[in-house]
Amino acid sequence: MLSVKQHNENVTFSPELLAKFGEVVSRYPEGKQKSGLLPILHLVQAEFGWVSADAMDQVAVYLHILPIEVYEVATFYTMFLLEPKGKYVLEICRTGPCCLVGAERIMGHLEQKLGVREGEVTTDGLFSWRGVECLAACGFGPVLQIGPEYTFYENLDEAKVDELIDNLKAKTE
Repeated sequence: MLSVKQHNENVTFSPELLAKFGEVVSRYPEGKQKSGLLPILHLVQAEFGWVSADAMDQVAVYLHILPIEVYEVATFYTMFLLEPKGKYVLEICRTGPCCLVGAERIMGHLEQKLGVREGEVTTDGLFSWRGVECLAACGFGPVLQIGPEYTFYENLDEAKVDELIDNLKAKTE
């Protein structure tokens, strides 16, 4: 079960972010501003790297809805990160078809290569990894996607994973 970590962060939405919220809400009929919740949560996560409880509370105020309505959505969809993660989040499919062709081996390799367990963040703040449910590429496993861009990689082995990690590290230098 997902939970929201309390990090006692006071979040302030910038005028630019609030303008984006306004653009999202303007797409919906009067009184239906709650329909903008998903895109607004995406905007919050893009701005802050995750969606804190304080940010969810402020989204609720902005949309004139109860905080629980925001929590229900944010905790239902696994794409929303409810605690700080690395700059790059590697998500490995852990369902049956991918496990049959090596997903668990890849997860073990990631733990060794990055030096962190599932859900943890590397000391340099660059990487986190987690197992996720089906990524809809059962014939091409093991597969992973890398957020925040959600680039998708198939037919992985340890060497390909090492190359992906090295390329991401090189992007930040």
